[in-house]
Amino acid sequence: MNSIKIDWERIKLLPVIAQDFKSGEVLMLAYMNEEAYNLTLDTKLAYYFSRSKQRIWQKGETSGNIQSVKEIFLDCDNDTLLLKVEQTGVACHTGSKSCFFKNILLPESSQTKTPKAPKYNIIDKLYHTIQERKEADETISYIAKLFKKGDNTFLKKVIEEAGEFTFAVKDKDEKEIIYEGADLIFHFLVALASKNIHPERIEQELARRSGTSGIEEKKNRNN
Repeated sequence: MNSIKIDWERIKLLPVIAQDFKSGEVLMLAYMNEEAYNLTLDTKLAYYFSRSKQRIWQKGETSGNIQSVKEIFLDCDNDTLLLKVEQTGVACHTGSKSCFFKNILLPESSQTKTPKAPKYNIIDKLYHTIQERKEADETISYIAKLFKKGDNTFLKKVIEEAGEFTFAVKDKDEKEIIYEGADLIFHFLVALASKNIHPERIEQELARRSGTSGIEEKKNRNN
């Protein structure tokens, strides 16, 4: 039984990349709603949702250029699909094999600049780990077990860890403050991930408040 679940309540249309099963060439980008996704799973033929026509359509329904689906992959954020397909005929309505045939030339440069690799902090890494493990085996994943038991379970843990952190601060135990603070932040991130809110949005809110007194900010919020 397929254990991977897509949150169709949150994402009404999912971007889908179709890739040639043998060559690896990217053929097209389309969208699926839940009905198109289920039709694709049931028939192993690619079905999409047309944003312009506002209806389900099967790839190749008029041209005969169908896509037989060999494999389906869901990305790490659970919001994009990759279909590996066996393409009959061509994928593009223009007659091209792939929809991506317009080559945008990069400007010539005498020097090649090496970009700095992005550095992801532990909060960002942990948040994405939590997202990845939402649908994991609950017998081996604490995160999956929390999500399986529902909101009340991890929200109680937030309250519990906040209490333990408070007592650690009151007791002036530095080691316990750090330990309980880590537990609190972890369960706080689980709660954010349950609503698909990246912790960076909390940072953005704090940045928005920067330079505004707490009293003034609270007054503005109540207006």
